[in-house]
Amino acid sequence: ARSDDGLRVWVGETLVIDAWYDQQANPIIRDLHVSQGVYPMRVEYYENSGGALIQVSWQRLQGGQGWLGEYYANKNLAGKPALIRTDAAINFAWEWDSPHPDIPQDRFSVRWTRILGFPAGTYRFHAAADDGIRKFWVDHGIACRKIGAEIGKALGTPCVTNVWIPDGYKDMPADRHSPRERLAKSLDEMFAEKIDPGHNLDSVECKLFGIGSESYVVGSHEFYMGYAIKNNKLICLDTGHFHPTETIGDKISSVLCFVDEVLLHVSRGVRWDSDHVAILSDDTKEIAAEVIRGGFVDRVHIGLDFFDASINRVAAWVIGMRSMVKALLIALLEPTSMLKEAEEAGDFTSRLALLEEAKTLPFQAVWDHYCEQQDVPVSTAWLDEVKSYEANVLSARG
Repeated sequence: ARSDDGLRVWVGETLVIDAWYDQQANPIIRDLHVSQGVYPMRVEYYENSGGALIQVSWQRLQGGQGWLGEYYANKNLAGKPALIRTDAAINFAWEWDSPHPDIPQDRFSVRWTRILGFPAGTYRFHAAADDGIRKFWVDHGIACRKIGAEIGKALGTPCVTNVWIPDGYKDMPADRHSPRERLAKSLDEMFAEKIDPGHNLDSVECKLFGIGSESYVVGSHEFYMGYAIKNNKLICLDTGHFHPTETIGDKISSVLCFVDEVLLHVSRGVRWDSDHVAILSDDTKEIAAEVIRGGFVDRVHIGLDFFDASINRVAAWVIGMRSMVKALLIALLEPTSMLKEAEEAGDFTSRLALLEEAKTLPFQAVWDHYCEQQDVPVSTAWLDEVKSYEANVLSARG
């Protein structure tokens, strides 16, 4: 037999094939010895998502007038069948289609029954099932972790492989729990192989909402926070994945009470999660200040992102990177010990005054000196090199 997704086959009271889970359409073969006689045979099937396929066959079987198929508009064989019909054989490859207009494309189940005569002997039952899309992305994640490990090994520093899955519903769902169960199962499969943390670190990323998933996101902050704590993974905090009034700078010290390390996905949302180029904004400076004030430098990994194709891509990376480093340098120059002393003494007036004075400290001179020490261009001197690269190299690519 072969099935995409779940499949169970009984001969009499014997459960010959028990494959009640999401899977690919790989062959399932079982051997069963039966005495001569008449046996009720039952086949149950459900489709979760992706391609739908069911095939059941056996050897040394003669006769029969077809299978009574009871089709249900759910994956649990629950309630009354939405469709009852006689199927000549269990050999279907519905792929992306529905078995019938009365049956949904996904999340349906089928029970086939029939009375068969079996001569005495040992029989081999064949079955296979396919879970399609879910298995593809699990395998993709497994491969990404291995690639990340090779990158980390070559660089001599851990590579952080981040998992973000943009799944959810545009409108209010009826079942919030089942998709999260499937996501947790998929992540468990993806992370099953142990990889040296010196080469690769696993991270999971949450999101409040997105385009097309305004009402419900499977991988919510609560889901991934719980998963990261339970499975000792990094939690990724994206600057654009929360409500516009929230900032991830306020979340860093909270999550680090429960996980060892975090990944910060720093970009710039304009009215939504638009991933504009990171700049030296108040949000960026607040993130850097929290990392420095909390002493979290060794526990925080920072990644930048941008989807702005209206400017030079190299320049976008340089602007974002220099802005993040500037924010960290500003935080290092802040009189943190004085701020904490005032706060612990209950002198909130002095704390506010110090914070305001720190905003106009002579940062630019320190930044220029730092650039000279690192042998990198000062101010906008790097821009000439980028424009030369654009004119002489990028333009030739057509």
